[in-house]
Amino acid sequence: MRAFAKSILISILVSVAILLFTNFIYFFPWYMTLVVETFHLSQVVASDNYLKNEYKEDTLRKLSDRPVYRDKADQIVISAEKEGGGEHSAEGGDASLYENASDIEKPYKQRGHPVTVTIKAVYPLSIKLWGEKYEREIPVSFTLTTTGLKHYKDLIYYEEDYW
Repeated sequence: MRAFAKSILISILVSVAILLFTNFIYFFPWYMTLVVETFHLSQVVASDNYLKNEYKEDTLRKLSDRPVYRDKADQIVISAEKEGGGEHSAEGGDASLYENASDIEKPYKQRGHPVTVTIKAVYPLSIKLWGEKYEREIPVSFTLTTTGLKHYKDLIYYEEDYW
C-alpha cells in the first residue's frame, strides 16, 4: 500500500512539474516582447531625448493588445528618467509646450545626456488543478539606457561639459 501511495504522489508531482514547465514555455516569448518593445521605445526616446506621451500611449496600447499582456494590462508601467533621476522625469508632451518653461522643468536635456527607459509588467503564472485555478503574479521589468541625439536650440550647449 505504501508503494502505491508513493507512486500516486510522484505522478501528481510530475504532473504539476509538467504543467509548470508548459506555462514557462510562454514566458520566453512574453519576455522577449518586453525586451523588443523597450528597445523600440529607447530608440524613439534617443531621437527626441525624452519620452513623448503619444509614444508611451502607443506602446501601452500595443502591449495591451498582445495575448498574455491582455490579462494584466492595467499593471504595465512605462517610465523614462533623466540622468540622475530627480523630481522631473523624462516624459512629457510635444516640445512646443515647453518653450516658456525653465530648463529644469523641461523633460528633455541636450544631446549626449543619457535617458533610462523602463517597462514593467506582470507575468501571470497560472495552473489549473482539479478544476481550481492557482495563479501567481511575477513582476518583471526591462531597462535600457540610451543617449539623446537631438540638439535643442532652447537649451544651453557647452562643448567642454561633454568632452
